[in-house]
Amino acid sequence: MKENVKATVRNILTSYLEQHHLRKTPERYAILDAIYDINGHFTLEELGDKLNDEERFPVSRATLYNTLKLFMELRLVIRHRFQGSTKYEACYDNNSHCHQICTVCGKVSEFKSAKINDAISALHLKRFRKDGFSLYVYGICSTCQAKITRQLTRLNQQKQ
Repeated sequence: MKENVKATVRNILTSYLEQHHLRKTPERYAILDAIYDINGHFTLEELGDKLNDEERFPVSRATLYNTLKLFMELRLVIRHRFQGSTKYEACYDNNSHCHQICTVCGKVSEFKSAKINDAISALHLKRFRKDGFSLYVYGICSTCQAKITRQLTRLNQQKQ
């Protein structure tokens, strides 16, 4: 992640903590830095492993959960509830995008679409200010589709 983005999100956190007379703990900053070092989606467990293994900064599950809740309030992190799993993602400089989710293997990948961005930008909602969007498109990835096709071919060959 770009260093200027990390500096900006650290400043946002610092300002919020000062305004609300909250402690500026090393855990909060370590978690924020780890999140903005991750490329893409992550689970609570993956974040904990990164802090413990790579950063040598172990934190409890409760600390991770409470800190992520704070970061979501500050719109520094977004939570996604994909098929059967909860994942998070840094969102300060990447809050409007689309996800394609395989309903077979659960693989999630992102894509951008100018047409979708334009359509949502042109959308006028009553008494609501848009900040960004996430779109989920469910289907079957090419890898799973190929496996299904091979299985069907084998079954058809066995029947003959």
